[in-house]
Amino acid sequence: MANAKNTSKNRNGEEIPRSVGEENDLRARVSPVVVRRLPRYHRYLGELLREGIYRISSAELSKMMEVNASQIRQDLNCFGGFGQQGYGYNVKFLYGKIGEVLGTEDGFRAVIVGAGNLGRALAASHMFERRGIERIAMFDVKSDLIGKTVSDLPVLCIDELEAFCEREKPEIAVLTVPKEAAYDVSVRLAKAGVRGIWNFANMELKLDDYPDVYILNVHLGDSLMVLSYGIRSRMK
Repeated sequence: MANAKNTSKNRNGEEIPRSVGEENDLRARVSPVVVRRLPRYHRYLGELLREGIYRISSAELSKMMEVNASQIRQDLNCFGGFGQQGYGYNVKFLYGKIGEVLGTEDGFRAVIVGAGNLGRALAASHMFERRGIERIAMFDVKSDLIGKTVSDLPVLCIDELEAFCEREKPEIAVLTVPKEAAYDVSVRLAKAGVRGIWNFANMELKLDDYPDVYILNVHLGDSLMVLSYGIRSRMK
């Protein structure tokens, strides 16, 4: 992993030393339920900064995000008492603090395994760099893709996967392979030192033998069905 910052900032924006233990303790204090909401807070706070807004109350943020103000205060209290009565929240400070918890400043690097339509679409997205993650390579089994470049990323043979990961040490693997191959590829990635797998293989991936590898299973079809439900529930 690239060097992470070992400082945090106080309300005045001044850097103060922060130990590794303090960083881990901060993450440990945040419940998984709150973690799932943090990216949305981070996104909205980033929008406020781009608009030149540096102070906001929980009531104003509640209206903007359509989230109960008390829920916002409860979530943000996981980081300490960052709100000030009569002042609200320091947007820049809070944006940075949530980013620290989410690891956006840790310099993680990612490989994409599978250079099909979905893999190429993800490779072309700017979402990685915007969230502090560097894409470094793609892998595939098809000879007509190997050696080509997709969105500035080299497409390498899957046979090079372990050697590349052991040499370059990416923390993240984005998995867009067919579901029949997902488990075997994920085991190879885990053995090669990858710490997290973003799984788009349309199957519930589990690696019981590698408990230190964090897996996030993404089912695009589930979101589509939720959308269908939303449409149907509004039909008269």
